[in-house]
Amino acid sequence: MARISGVDLPPNKRVEIGLTYIFGIGRTRSQKILTQLGIDWNTKVKDLTEEETSNLRRIIQEEGDVEGDLRKRVGLDIKRLMEIGCFRGGRHKRNLPCRGQRTHTNARTRRGRRVAIPGKKK
Repeated sequence: MARISGVDLPPNKRVEIGLTYIFGIGRTRSQKILTQLGIDWNTKVKDLTEEETSNLRRIIQEEGDVEGDLRKRVGLDIKRLMEIGCFRGGRHKRNLPCRGQRTHTNARTRRGRRVAIPGKKK
């Protein structure tokens, strides 16, 4: 079982998909990394050699933020927006969508369950 950046990659998936289990690595970035190392995208994670796994670890570490570092940076960016009092920061504070979506009828994921207000009739 390959363990990269503190994440166990699923052994029965293709390497291209398995790398996306790491926060900060999507399909495009995983394809770029695999092409750089010359690993076939269709190889299963369990079929990777020890050398290929160590090369993957090295490249991912060199390329930039993933997992904990990236999560921390994103959190600090959001905190900064809230501190400077910009519109997006205020939306984060009030737990509302920040990117211009409609909230009158939608945004249930962000706003939470509907709460019935007693005594309110239409």
